[in-house]
Amino acid sequence: MRNSTAVHNIQRPIAIDLFAGAGGLSLGFEQAGFDIAAAIEIDPVHCATHEFNFPYAKAICASVVDLSGAEIRTRAGIGNREIAVVCGGAPCQGFSMMGKRALDDPRNQLVFHFVRLVNELQPRYFVFENVKGLTLGRQKHFLDELLDALESTGYSVQRSFKVLNAADFGVPQDRRRLFLLGARRGLDLPAYPTPTGTATVADAIADLPDADAFDELWQGDQVEVRFRSRSTFARRLRGQEADPTDFSHHRIFNANLLTSSRCTAHTALSKQRFVSTAPGQTEPVSHFRKLALGGLCNTLRAGTDSARGAFTSPRPIHPQHARVITVREAARLHSYPDWFRFHTTKWHGFRQIGNSVPPLLARAVASELCRVMNYTPTRPEITINLGDTRLLHLDMSEACSFFKVAKNVIAQRTRKLDAQPTRHSDSEKTENQESFEWGNEAA
Repeated sequence: MRNSTAVHNIQRPIAIDLFAGAGGLSLGFEQAGFDIAAAIEIDPVHCATHEFNFPYAKAICASVVDLSGAEIRTRAGIGNREIAVVCGGAPCQGFSMMGKRALDDPRNQLVFHFVRLVNELQPRYFVFENVKGLTLGRQKHFLDELLDALESTGYSVQRSFKVLNAADFGVPQDRRRLFLLGARRGLDLPAYPTPTGTATVADAIADLPDADAFDELWQGDQVEVRFRSRSTFARRLRGQEADPTDFSHHRIFNANLLTSSRCTAHTALSKQRFVSTAPGQTEPVSHFRKLALGGLCNTLRAGTDSARGAFTSPRPIHPQHARVITVREAARLHSYPDWFRFHTTKWHGFRQIGNSVPPLLARAVASELCRVMNYTPTRPEITINLGDTRLLHLDMSEACSFFKVAKNVIAQRTRKLDAQPTRHSDSEKTENQESFEWGNEAA
């Protein structure tokens, strides 16, 4: 399943993504003019998806806790080559107990290891992304400690940090994230990007055919159809119109292949409630928000992983159809191009999107690094074949075997038989089970 495509001979600045997931940050940085030398991701399913979409990058399925900077360099095959940027969004709790430093709290070890790997890899710049709540209340103490720790490794940091809303950078979604920017001492600090424009739900998904109309999408996640895209936003994501600020590698794909679009069955009562809900309002039983064509999508969230119950966050209701949105529609609302594929199950697919940075937002941040580096990117001439589609079908056990990691690398929840809820098909869910999904969902 390995793809031998390599672009290491291209002398573009290189980036390392420490908490890569499916690759939102990776894609944004590539679009800005960087090549992804390595992507570190502990979840084998997400790592396989990253490998499919970035076959030229080294996907390292491991925890940052277990890696040294030297090992990353060796496994990525970059030797002593200078790294332009290390980026990542480390999960953190952010709470500090009385008399105890927050970075000493074992719950925040991933943030500590982000700092350690920046110190070991010595990139020119780093970008740390996280939730906006890190700037508030007790969490602010943790943030101050993180900034101090980064400065102690020899980096200057933008102390006037900012929370950026993806909606200000062409993403049709209200999504606010904290970004910390730093530069190796002696280099100029990058600035924060200025807003570039807005897009609407209609710009993103109005052109997509209704998934429910295709029998193939009740069993699989793709079907070949003919459709026209009129908005600039959609045409760019389909590869039908050039984007002057996109310097990513061209991927070969079929623009008429509708992917990541597996259907979700709903009861007749659920559909009736969806139809009765006004655009922009929240349906009171399922707590799903109905999208308005002329507005923004609410923040797409990932839900919990298997260790914490495998619950899926509420999915928005389509503005025109009596159903929740598909993974592809969520991807459009996140600014992913149509060539970018996700795991074929809805549960993994929505988690991969909800956990990721919208590529257009990541591109805006990365473009500021290009500017401070006095680097003018151009689009590479090399065309890349996407990876083997079998990577998108791997279950957790198969993905662990593929990357040769322990079966328990991602903790599974302990199920109590006497408390285990009955599994229903999507069409059989009762009213209070509407938003519940099992972690081993196969459809």
